[in-house]
Amino acid sequence: MVREKRREDLCVTVPTLFRCPISMDVMKSPVSLCTGVTYDRSSIEKWLSLGHNTCPATMQTLLSTHTTPNLTLRRLIHLWLSHPDATPSPSSFPLISKHRVTEVLNGPVNYDSLAKIVDFMKVSDENLKFIANSNDAVARFVDFFGNCSEIKVCESIVEILDLILSENGAREKLNSLLLKSDKDCLSSFILVLRNGSMKSKIKSARILESIAVNSESQRKIAEKEGILYELYSLINVENDRLAIQAGLSALLAISTSRLVRKELIRFGIIKTVGEILSSFDFTSTVRAVIEKALGILEMVATCTEGREAISEDKNCVVEIVKRLMKCSNVATEHGITVIWSVSCLARDHTAQEKVMKVNGLTKVLLVMQSDCSVSTRQMCRELVKVLRVKNSKSCLASYETRTTHITPC
Repeated sequence: MVREKRREDLCVTVPTLFRCPISMDVMKSPVSLCTGVTYDRSSIEKWLSLGHNTCPATMQTLLSTHTTPNLTLRRLIHLWLSHPDATPSPSSFPLISKHRVTEVLNGPVNYDSLAKIVDFMKVSDENLKFIANSNDAVARFVDFFGNCSEIKVCESIVEILDLILSENGAREKLNSLLLKSDKDCLSSFILVLRNGSMKSKIKSARILESIAVNSESQRKIAEKEGILYELYSLINVENDRLAIQAGLSALLAISTSRLVRKELIRFGIIKTVGEILSSFDFTSTVRAVIEKALGILEMVATCTEGREAISEDKNCVVEIVKRLMKCSNVATEHGITVIWSVSCLARDHTAQEKVMKVNGLTKVLLVMQSDCSVSTRQMCRELVKVLRVKNSKSCLASYETRTTHITPC
């Protein structure tokens, strides 16, 4: 009872500055938005993943959802937590030196040692570079990752690798280490994608996207049994913008062969992407999601099976037309390419009718007059020809006559 009472008394003494405005808990990883307000990383990422584009404290519209680590506040919190009278345990935020990190790296790799490394890396850019530039340390993490079956340990290594990605040359280094033939790191990624936390799944997808630097690495990742399906499953997470964006980005990076695209079509990616397009109202925070969703459709539209599936889906073509000129130039050009593929290349009458029903001809004419690429403008011209013919046939469908029209000589 005495201990509980003391905890309650101490909780009152927590400086307001150290509390996250969302969770009201002491911040573990303080990050600042463009509005200048600082939140705990986990809390603000959850807020943004729900599709919000405002600062929770000020309700200002965010010009950018990029977060910046508040290192000064992090150090202050660490110092406050290291006080012996503080309620939280100092071990939860270990302040260790580079010498101690070296000792940890040379010792047994386990969850506790990895947690210390993660905290050390998050304190400052200097600490992050210290780990990232140590080839022996990174190689050791990868070696252990390739032989690990404990989910918490795998998630810790994924967090370390994700932090390293921000450093110059990290993509190439991790590509070389993670995809070596004598390691089975891809199985560990599948384990995290299947059983890990949503944060770890997102980071795994981000790493896989980053190491798909060439055709060989793209093939290795895509051909690993189970990995395509787990990434596809990630884009089925309802209303989690960050998960959907990470999954779409990874799939775009590795889906370079027709076999991979056909497999995605078999999973039902056309229907899923159509639902993504229809469920997200346009805001600056979902622009990347819409661009990548349309990019996926453009990719699968390069094969016959993809064009057929897009035409047959009840939402897909309609949602693409609705998004034209409403998101970004990138999204518009992806959308025009998909519509052209099904309407002009495949000459699918069902797709043409769907485009016409949602005023597609007018939208295409507007795109053609906008600041689009030469290839997009050419596709628009071809679409206008096809849709005008479709429109004239529709207008004359109920008109019947037996009059013989004679063309003068």
